[in-house]
Amino acid sequence: MEIKQLMKTFAFDGKVEWLSYRPGPTSKGDIRITDTIEVTEKKGIVGDRYKGTSRKRQVTIIQAEHIEAVAKMLRKDSIDPALLRRNIVVSGINLLAFNDSTFQIGDVILQMTGYCHPCSRMEDNLGTGGYNAMRGHGGITCMVVKGGTIKIGDTVSFLS
Repeated sequence: MEIKQLMKTFAFDGKVEWLSYRPGPTSKGDIRITDTIEVTEKKGIVGDRYKGTSRKRQVTIIQAEHIEAVAKMLRKDSIDPALLRRNIVVSGINLLAFNDSTFQIGDVILQMTGYCHPCSRMEDNLGTGGYNAMRGHGGITCMVVKGGTIKIGDTVSFLS
């Protein structure tokens, strides 16, 4: 099989494990953990503070497996996903393999626009070494191609 085909071949679909949005400034820590989010092409996640005009960071996603790896590096049993400031936690699929590709979660279609690098707040939220533990494990940023609803348990599938 050629590399181009291998890059489009996944053993299994992923699954949505956790959802959140932030209605106000993140410095106040106001986060809403929910079972369902509504997503639009223009605004991203309905009710979220995101106001960027580039649309490149409308949705942020991280893998549950990477959260577990970060916890191990920090010698913690677990990490609350709310501390990581991402919108969606998924499991069972390699998000980094979605580079420059589209994928579907529920009835929403997203396009990966980049990596979600950690910010200095990770040191405060996770403790000493939190920033470096998150490097390479921060997830991805996405723009919305087609809006709709995302729910806990929804399938995450590569499209193209």
